[in-house]
Amino acid sequence: MKKQFTIASKASLVLVLLVILAGSLVRMTGSGMGCPDWPKCFGYFIPPTDVSQIEWKSNTNFKKGIIIKFEERLIFAKEDFKSGSFIDLNNWNDYTKHNYSDFDPVKTWIEFLNRLIGVVAGLATLSMLFLSISLWKKKKTIFFISLAIVLGMGFQAWLGKLVVDSNLAPYKITTHMLMALIIVSLLIYSIFLIKGNTYNIVVQNNSLKILIVFSVLISLIQITVGTQVREFVDIQYESFGPEKKEMWLTNPNFYFYFHRSFSILIFLVNLILFYLAYRKKMYLGIIEKIMFIIFLEIVVGIAMYYGDFPLLSQPIHLILATLLFSYQFYWMLHIRRV
Repeated sequence: MKKQFTIASKASLVLVLLVILAGSLVRMTGSGMGCPDWPKCFGYFIPPTDVSQIEWKSNTNFKKGIIIKFEERLIFAKEDFKSGSFIDLNNWNDYTKHNYSDFDPVKTWIEFLNRLIGVVAGLATLSMLFLSISLWKKKKTIFFISLAIVLGMGFQAWLGKLVVDSNLAPYKITTHMLMALIIVSLLIYSIFLIKGNTYNIVVQNNSLKILIVFSVLISLIQITVGTQVREFVDIQYESFGPEKKEMWLTNPNFYFYFHRSFSILIFLVNLILFYLAYRKKMYLGIIEKIMFIIFLEIVVGIAMYYGDFPLLSQPIHLILATLLFSYQFYWMLHIRRV
């Protein structure tokens, strides 16, 4: 059962990373409100593909909760009913959670696929929880970590609902991202517990210990500030539209300059870590991966600034940051007391 749990935990980690990537694609394409309601989409389990599917029609059966677009606003059916020759607004209520009423089938399906991947990831973590029961006698901690992951996924889904209901309120988006990092950390910890120190990475040097913990903390700060930069870019996106990418970083805020300058600190700290690990003749594989990810992050960041946000650069930037945090956190788990 240990092998099955390892597979389930690794699959869950990959799926959660895909959810983060999909979420970034949602934001990059402005698809966050592609589905105005949650967990359904315009009242359907399978979202519409054409605007005609969310318009009123005569002599049509409408189910309770179905959302349609009427006179540039969204309304939803109070109960199941069949429409007559003319619309009767007594059968409908205004959808008042927000005033968003646009419909773009591409954005709707991007948001729907984001949610679908989230559901699959949730099921994968549930399988972890069930498998962890069989490991109760050997490692009780694994059960509690798996339970925390499942509860975290449930909380994350609830946060997703709040994000939609609030019409993408900035602070809720940041909380949503931080919760994703907590889940990633718990998944990595569960893999570490079940596999143990496979690569014989033992960190006992005090300087290395402090720097490794520090590297995790500054990466967490960088990701948090990065979400604030992204929120600024979202506002610029709304102001200038997707056609004027060169205007998105017009008069950038404090978070942008902090984020850009802070990357130098991250690079230097990890460069020192690489040097110390090399001198102590430790396992270098993990720090080599970390340095390579940082290099890619810098390249993508430069491309976004000077290349006016090339296609998929934003999701790649975010997933690289998540991978960087993941490897650093995994390394931190190998710290041992002398």
